[in-house]
Amino acid sequence: MRIIVAAVGRLKFGPETELVERYLKRLEQGGRPLGWRNIEIIEIRESRADNPNKRMLEESIALANIIPQGAVPILLDERGDNIGSVDLAARLAKWREANRPAVVFAIGGPDGLALSLRDKAEVRLSFGAATWPHQMVRIMLLEQLYRATTILSGHPYHRGGCSP
Repeated sequence: MRIIVAAVGRLKFGPETELVERYLKRLEQGGRPLGWRNIEIIEIRESRADNPNKRMLEESIALANIIPQGAVPILLDERGDNIGSVDLAARLAKWREANRPAVVFAIGGPDGLALSLRDKAEVRLSFGAATWPHQMVRIMLLEQLYRATTILSGHPYHRGGCSP
C-alpha cells in the first residue's frame, strides 16, 4: 500500500524540512515491514487566482487529480474528526488488509479545500480546532504516521500499551 501526503504549498529549507525528512525516513523504515511499499510527498503549487474561492477550487482539483483509483482519500480539515493514534493505526491496518492501493492525505492551502473535494473524503482528519500552518500540519501528520507504524509493529515509541 502506498502512503501519499499531498500538500498545497512548498516546504522551504529550514527546521521544518529537517523534521519532515527525519519522520519520513523513520516512516519508510518502519512501514516497509508492514507492507507500506512507497511513502510519497507531493507538493501542489498554490493557485495564483485573485478570488479565494477560485484558488480553493483550483488547488482542490489539483489534489483530486493525484488521488489514484481505489485509494482512501483523507483530508486534513479543522472541522474533521479528532482520531487518536491507535485508531489511525487500526484504520491503516484495515485499509492495508482490504488491499487498498493507497491512502492519500490531502493538506489544503490557506483558503482550505473546495466542498467538491471534501465530499469525496473517506475521512476528514483534524489536529484540533486551531488553525495550523501547512508546514506544521505536514510534520504532525508524518509523526502520527510514524507513530502508527510503531503501534502496528509493537515498538515502544508509542508507549500506549495498546496495539490493534
